[in-house]
This record gives sequence, structure tokens and C-alpha cells, in this order.
Amino acid sequence: MNAYKIQFTLFTKMWPKKSLPELADFVAGLGVDGIELPVRPGYPVEPENVVQGLPEAVKILGDRGLKIGSLATGATPQAIDACAANGVPIIRTGVGIPEDKMYLETIEDCQREWDELVPRLERAGVIMGIQNHCDRCATHAMHLYHAVSKYDPRQIAAVWDPGHNGLQGEDIELALDVVWSHLCMVNLKNAYWKRMNGPEAKWAQWRPYWTAGRHGLSEWPKVAEELKRRGYEGDLCFSAEYSDEEQTDRLIVEDIAFAKELFGPS
Repeated sequence: MNAYKIQFTLFTKMWPKKSLPELADFVAGLGVDGIELPVRPGYPVEPENVVQGLPEAVKILGDRGLKIGSLATGATPQAIDACAANGVPIIRTGVGIPEDKMYLETIEDCQREWDELVPRLERAGVIMGIQNHCDRCATHAMHLYHAVSKYDPRQIAAVWDPGHNGLQGEDIELALDVVWSHLCMVNLKNAYWKRMNGPEAKWAQWRPYWTAGRHGLSEWPKVAEELKRRGYEGDLCFSAEYSDEEQTDRLIVEDIAFAKELFGPS
């Protein structure tokens, strides 16, 4: 991947049944640099065994020339220490807003917890990356910046997801400008709003439809153009999220090829 200034990684949530060796072989065949490892119940590395399981995952993937660029999990003390011991720089998480709370109250609660994590993150040299997400979450770029801007981005930073920004109708250039000072990683997927009922209904109901990179509301060419213009050199993580899950293996191959076309040398 020396021709690229960014590193391509793949979030492997969609393949929970693959063993670590099977997963490593599969990912190596896609031509990316590494993975974002989900540390969740039902996956090869679970939250309860992250200290023991992460070194094995790093070795198996490393033997195939792949890195673990980030973990998708909660920033627990165990996960932070495991990342520090195994050279994984980022833990990606997010902010969900409970039904009985609003955004500002939720962020205040989160920041009280994050304040206590900062010394451990600093000692470990690990970043907790907060991702924007549609629905009842920290959704917009300004939500994300408001949540993390008080922190040193070497400890708590932003994971920008332009796919979710697209669902909110945000301009790519403006959204990236908002989070740029604290950006540690970029997610890449795409979606559009799909109507779920017909015109006879009392009101329209919509949901996100996760689609190939060429076909959603977030214009990947603009994402690539702006990231290249700003000299972004971090990880770009394919989320591999598609509403038609049976097409996942085909669509991720197409999306990786499309991204390489967009992010390749000018």
C-alpha cells in the first residue's frame, strides 16, 4: 500500500463465525492493510478475554502482514491496557443518548467518565475515538466536536463517519472542517433514506438503507478529495455495512476497489 498515504482497514463485524486464522486469510485476500477488531460477545475476542485474546489476534493477523488498527469496544481499563501492550492505537466507541435524556445531559455524563479515563489513556498511549452515528446518538459533526473538543486528541478524539453525516444532510467539507482538529480515524460506508410505507399511510416512515459506496448520500469522491487536500494519513476503515447482508462479500470488494481508485496517487 505504499502508493497510498492512508491505510485501509476493515471492520470485521460482519464475519463473526470466522475463526481468527480464517478471518486473517479472508482479509488478506481483500488487499487491505488490516482490520478494526470487534471485541464483543460472540466474536473471537470478547470483552472478558481481551487481555488474553488480543495478543493471539495480533500475532495471527501479523503473520499475514495485517495490523489491528483499532478495536471496536468500550474503553474499559482492560481494553486500554491490552491495546497498549499490543500496539493497537485506537479504541472506537460512540455516544448513545438514552430515551430519558437529551444530548447535553448525556454528554455531561460521558465527559465525567472520560475525565477519569484520560490519565490511563495518556499513560497507555491509546486514543479513545468517538464516532458520530445516526439515530439517537451524537449525530452531527458539531455534536462530535462539542463532545471531544475539551480533550487532547492524543487521548480522546473524533472518528468521522461521513456516511452518517450524509444521512443528516451535512456538507462534506464543512463537517470535516468541524472535526479536523481532533480527527483520529475515518469510517467509510454509505446509505440513503428509504421509505418504509406507502402513500396511503398517515405519515411517512423512513429508515437508512446501507448501500455500496457509489450510491449513497455521502459522496465518496468529495470525501476523498477533501481528505487528500488536507493531507490525511490515518486509517480509513471500511464498515462493510449493507442492508442486503447476503451481498456483503461482493459489495465490500467493489467498495475497496472504488476507494483505492479515489484515494490513490493523484
